[in-house]
Amino acid sequence: MEYIIFIPAILMSIIIHEVSHGYAAFMLGDDTAKRAGRLNFNPLKHIDTFGTIILPVLLLITTRGGLAFGYAKPVPINPYNFKDYKKDTAITAAAGPLSNFVIAVVLSLILRMVINSTDPLTQLSQTQFLLLKSIYNIIFINLFLGLFNLIPFPPLDGSKVLGAFLSDEMYFKYTAQEKKGMMIFMFIILASYVFNLNLIGGVILPPIRFVMKILTGI
Repeated sequence: MEYIIFIPAILMSIIIHEVSHGYAAFMLGDDTAKRAGRLNFNPLKHIDTFGTIILPVLLLITTRGGLAFGYAKPVPINPYNFKDYKKDTAITAAAGPLSNFVIAVVLSLILRMVINSTDPLTQLSQTQFLLLKSIYNIIFINLFLGLFNLIPFPPLDGSKVLGAFLSDEMYFKYTAQEKKGMMIFMFIILASYVFNLNLIGGVILPPIRFVMKILTGI
């Protein structure tokens, strides 16, 4: 039951992340995502054959369930439709992580209300416990998605947010490293698992745990 709740919820969180990029771009004058039919929450519109299906399955098989990593099909954006190329690109990029933070806050409020309305002397059923645990995990994953994507390293959203503060020359040199950046990130993730280095988790997990404590009180 935990996976029945958890997996669709995480998939929807990723979809909301991508759709938020598209809506932000649309509001700033770029209708590329809208014309591509990506401003909707149909999972089939956002599944990337390699990133959403093949890659996670291969990793699960090769690591015997120890590591899973994937991504949704990026929403198409044409920054040349923006009035301010760098600024509007940064706003569009920030919209994705912001949507994950909003999800985390909303679910945290729901979790707190449920916990506060529950008699501490009453033992929770297994179904109730799994539901609360799933909500907690979904909050955690959304915080992870938000913070991870804000890392200022191409091709992550944070690189485009940082780009708003760079000169034009530095900006285009920096964002041109997206393909190399993805390969480097894949290498880091695999190396972290193989050599048990925890390179990404060591940086992201401490602030996530701190925010989780504030949001949920747990």
